[in-house]
Parts: sequence; structure tokens; C-alpha cells
Amino acid sequence: MSAPTEITEAAVTAAVNDALAAIAAAVDSAALKAVRTAHVGESSTLSQLNALMKDVPGDQKAAVGKLVGQARAEVNQAFAAREEAIVREEQTAQLAAEKVDVTAAASRWSAGGRHPLMLLQESICDAFVGMGWEIAEGPELEGEWFNFDALNFDADHPARAMQDTFFVEPVDSHLVLRTHTSPVQVRSMLEREVPIYVLAPGRVYRTDELDATHTPVFTQVEGLAVDKGLTMAHLRGTLEHAARIMFGEGAKIRLRPNYFPFTEPSAELDVWHPTFAGGARWIEWGGCGMVNPNVLRSAGIDPEVYSGFAFGVGVERTLMFRNDVSDMHDMVEGDVRFSQQFGMVV
Repeated sequence: MSAPTEITEAAVTAAVNDALAAIAAAVDSAALKAVRTAHVGESSTLSQLNALMKDVPGDQKAAVGKLVGQARAEVNQAFAAREEAIVREEQTAQLAAEKVDVTAAASRWSAGGRHPLMLLQESICDAFVGMGWEIAEGPELEGEWFNFDALNFDADHPARAMQDTFFVEPVDSHLVLRTHTSPVQVRSMLEREVPIYVLAPGRVYRTDELDATHTPVFTQVEGLAVDKGLTMAHLRGTLEHAARIMFGEGAKIRLRPNYFPFTEPSAELDVWHPTFAGGARWIEWGGCGMVNPNVLRSAGIDPEVYSGFAFGVGVERTLMFRNDVSDMHDMVEGDVRFSQQFGMVV
């Protein structure tokens, strides 16, 4: 459209009608923005007519100015009204599109992941069940007699000190948070008839600071076998078989002499770690040994007739060097991404 050269009522009326028609036809904010540029902006017909006011004779300026001013006001009012209506319509449509029924079932569901410690604990239990062993459980709040006395711990043994054990107040109640699952072994000897082959998994508690390799709450799996004629050879064979199940057919173990109050002789159990970050090496896996005769006597079993062996391994430690987990924090912080990477099998 060519630029107007004179302000006339017909030209003003035509410009207003064109603007109002365009405003009414705009269906969204983008279209209304184009209308603003064409009919309200500096290059619009009404703006060009307003620019011609400088050429209007003085005696006509009032009448012509009123004509152009009213026209521009009418168009601006129509534009503002349409803009408000479009914004309201678009907001309503957006709210409708984003509406969430909080009572409805979730449209997307994540399976998450079971914690790898529990999966690994079950895997160890399955290995021993496959060998004919039973799974035994006991309370985590344990009597001091079961946790220490029945296991041949002297009254002044360092493990009984407050800095190593969580005692439950009042202290003279003789209740502790169990420091190992060995009390389950004592309970099993008291409750079962010999021969006994039990595996005792579960959480245990010690007053350690949480760091990359320690935690005050961790998981143990302990085993106890009591029968006629058991020897260290039976213990070693059992542990070698378990190691091969856990770490593969090429797994190797070794026993190093050590001391535990509840076993005699006693040994540290090491497993060979061929892919260790600092080079292949032996890594301590747990402790083991032949059940001390005093422990058998405390459960009413004659050590002249029966012998036994026992062992214990940490599930967290097993997970760390079996699956290259370098920091204990990952196991306790509850981040589901840590569990998901192990899937359903460890």
C-alpha cells in the first residue's frame, strides 16, 4: 500500500477498519505481533497520517488532530483488548496441557534397583545352601553373654570396651548392638542338634568412623560347622569352593596364622586379587579357624566328641574388590544410580 499524502476522513476510516479487521483475525501472540507492526507501529498507515499533521493549516489542526487521535486510540484499545484475550487463552491452554492428575497412576515407572549388598549376600547364601547348609538369623540387639562370654572373650578383652562396641544404656542391662554375627552361631548350637551347618548373614555394628573403607554399620556372613571329625582341611576346602563361586574358577585363597578368642587354631583368610589397581596382590577377606573347645562347652557340646570350624567375611569388602568399588560412601548414601548399575545380579 502506498503511503498516504493527505489526511482525509476516508483515509483515516479505511486505516482504522483495516487495523480492526487484522486485530480481530489474529489467533495467537505471534500473529498479533505482526498486526502491531503493520497497523500500530511507526510504518503503519495511522502513524504516517499522524506524521502529516505538520502540513495541516493552523485553523484545521484541532479538527484533524482530533480525528487522527481518536482513530489511533480506538486501534490501540482494540489491540490491548485482543492481546489480553489471547494471553488468557494461551495460558488456559498451557495449563490444560500441563495438567497433572496427582491421584492417577504414574505414567512412567522406574524399576530402580535392589541394593548390591543384599544381592551379594543372597548370592553367598545361595552358594552355601547349594552345599547343604542352613541359613540362620538372630537379633541385632544382643545380650553381652551371646556376643562375648559364650565366644570365649575375657572380661577385659579390648573388643568389649566402649570405644569398640555400642552398649545400650543402662550399661548394666548387658545389651549391645552385635559386633559380629557370631552370636547367631551360639544360638544355633543351643537350639539345634549336632551335626550343625549354618550360615549367619546380617548387619553388625562397631564404633568406626565412616570413611572410604570403614562404616559403623556393615554386613557380615559367618559360617559354622560342628560335626564329628572336622579338620582344617574341611575348612579350607569349604572356603576354596566359596571363593570360586564368588570370584571365578581361577580364584585362590591362603590362610595366615592369627588369633581369635573363639577359634583355635585361627587364621586370616586372604583371596588373590589379580586386577588390583596397584598390581595383583593378596587381599584380606575374613577370618576363620577351628571352633575353640570353650565355645563348644558353652553351648553344651562335648569337644572330645565333636569338632567344628567357623569363618566370617565382610559383604562390603567382598563387593569392593569383587566389583571395583573404591569408596564405602557409595554403599551407604542411598543413591539409586549406584544400585541400578548392578542390575539384578551381582
